[in-house]
Amino acid sequence: PAMASTLLRKVWGSVLSRAVPRDPDASASSSSPRRRGAPAAAAAAEYGSLGALDAVPIDVLAQILRLLGPADAARSVAVCRTWRLLASDNALWAFFLSLGPDPWDLVVFAETHLAAGPAQPRRLPFRVPPQLSFKRIYGQRALVPGSIIVDGGSGYCKYGWSKYAAPSGRCATFLEFGNIESPMYARLRHFFSTIYNRMHVKPSARPIVVALPLCHSDDTEAARASRKQYKETLYSVLFDMNVPAVCAVDQALLALYAARRTSGIVVNIGFNVTSVVPIFQGRVMREIGIETVGQGALKLTGFLKELLQRRNISFESLYTVRTIKEKICYVAADYEAELCKNTQASCEVDGEGWFTLSEERFKMAEILFQPQIGGVRAMALHKAVSLCMDHCYNTEVLRDHSWFKTVVLAGGSSCLPGLPERLEKELHKLLPPYISEGIRVLPPPFGTDTAWFGAKMIGTVSTFSDAWCINKKQFRQKSRHSGSSLVNAW
Repeated sequence: PAMASTLLRKVWGSVLSRAVPRDPDASASSSSPRRRGAPAAAAAAEYGSLGALDAVPIDVLAQILRLLGPADAARSVAVCRTWRLLASDNALWAFFLSLGPDPWDLVVFAETHLAAGPAQPRRLPFRVPPQLSFKRIYGQRALVPGSIIVDGGSGYCKYGWSKYAAPSGRCATFLEFGNIESPMYARLRHFFSTIYNRMHVKPSARPIVVALPLCHSDDTEAARASRKQYKETLYSVLFDMNVPAVCAVDQALLALYAARRTSGIVVNIGFNVTSVVPIFQGRVMREIGIETVGQGALKLTGFLKELLQRRNISFESLYTVRTIKEKICYVAADYEAELCKNTQASCEVDGEGWFTLSEERFKMAEILFQPQIGGVRAMALHKAVSLCMDHCYNTEVLRDHSWFKTVVLAGGSSCLPGLPERLEKELHKLLPPYISEGIRVLPPPFGTDTAWFGAKMIGTVSTFSDAWCINKKQFRQKSRHSGSSLVNAW
């Protein structure tokens, strides 16, 4: 009590300048001690006296608690029952959470949709939980250990700490993955050892969240066995390195979480291929079918290189071409109309000077929708997405035809300006109205780091350790019970 009284006196001067004068008659007539502007005297009779502060409006006392901060606000429950009432107010702790490093909307989504852990096969539709206790959530999130996040994309790997606002480092995945001819165990061991060395951290220091690349996407028995084998090898490598706990989640699912969704279609433009992944209630629907398009970022960069060479524009490397692509290239809303416009623009590449492009700026990305103009034999992007949507519609999951109508883009090349609008336009043209109505295509919510941020949401959720992680003992028990002999085969 003495500590709280001292703190109150220190902040009282600043609070008085913010307090709005109240009508004493209106305050006196209030029947609820929690009514905005009501004096604490109204609550004193029932909850205990605050002495000289009994005449202070309740909302001013709440403002004092905000100025005290979460730790002292929690301690103030010892003063009297009135403080206990105010310090347990949900809005107060929502305010404290909103001041944290994570965006408020992502915190709410994570605590309502991800706190229960990963979705299980045939899981029933998500049910909205009772009102959240933000005081409990604040305390639990403060205790969650900071974790290492590794998003090993097909082209570039992003890694960092869950407590940071962005990845702390990036590297070319294929350069860090070891000898491609070596066994998978050795390649994964080399990969994670490289990441830990770059971060200057011991594997035993923190849990890890790993974004799993999309591999063996079919729903066949052989594909399921291969996915299981890969995942078990990943766990085996990390636990052999003494990592205390591991959380492994599909990249497409993480991108969907970053967009604050649990159902939808993720279009991931990877380094070599583009995948169209249907996800329902946090589960990849492989039985519906994952569409794979045989072109990705490498084909786009290669086609831009070809266009530059046709104009006799010299450059030193593919890195230069990729930089030009990222700086001034875009997707045309109407390809034929764009050809009639003046689209000239310039950009500077460090060490090589300025480059000026015209129609090459949008021709490069047009092969996503018209592969034949680049000599590519692959399915057009909008046709692959429409095919996936048609399969989703015919599956009739719980007779709900809206879950697949949100399309989330992911991958570095999906950040090209104009891509969401063009894809949405093409889908409306290609699909019948009963399917196309309500379709929305969302750009990558966090750019090239979208999957990493989805992993960050999981790594900071209040139930992370219990609901999302598996430790070495649990992994060994599960391997024994399933009679797995796959781990050592890699």
